[in-house]
Amino acid sequence: MQRDFFTATKGGLIVSCQALEHEPLHSPFIMSRMAYAAVSGGACGIRANSVVDILEIQKAVQVPMIGIIKKVYKDSEVYITPTMVEVDALVGTGADVISMDATNRLRPGGVTISDFFKDVRKKYNSQLFMADCATYEEGCLAEELGFDIVGTTLSGYTKETRGNKLPDIPLVERLCRDLKIPVIAEGGIWCPEVLARLFEIKGLHAAVVGAAITRPNEITRKFVNALKREGLENENPDN
Repeated sequence: MQRDFFTATKGGLIVSCQALEHEPLHSPFIMSRMAYAAVSGGACGIRANSVVDILEIQKAVQVPMIGIIKKVYKDSEVYITPTMVEVDALVGTGADVISMDATNRLRPGGVTISDFFKDVRKKYNSQLFMADCATYEEGCLAEELGFDIVGTTLSGYTKETRGNKLPDIPLVERLCRDLKIPVIAEGGIWCPEVLARLFEIKGLHAAVVGAAITRPNEITRKFVNALKREGLENENPDN
């Protein structure tokens, strides 16, 4: 399906269906149903974490898949597809796109993204790869290195970008203006109105929405926090 990924996702919504081990919905079956529900609602693609979730989701839906593996290593802050071990495993799933942290942070073993991706591209020349970036400079470097897609996934999640207003609309605008490869907006998209605003940006290929759709604990927390701010919590127990 790789050759159809860009056509299938152009101008569309990709839904991230993920639940980590400590989260209530952690289950390949539940993620597959989340993906099915998302596609039923019009999602053009799915982003998923772990081999087991990806394989289960592929049984449930027939849309393009962006695959990642989140793995924490003690010597690095990079945890989205950090080493060749995770890349190899994702290639084995047949995921249309493999996404990885492409920030300037060192990977496990002190490896730079430049050195790492050269090895990855050499090993998997025909696989599509997405660069999860936090800054404009990282997006430009990702294009130079041979990534096929750049995403704004990590803006706000690295030391130098912490505190950025999300979604990072100025970053999306700059990348769409200057890069030749497709740009996918991701991170902090919490309502349809903001999503629509992003698609006013000329050249934006697609957008990824995750927590606002598939993490009910996070959605509930936002509602509860809103009540606390207004001093309204527990005033209307039947609503």
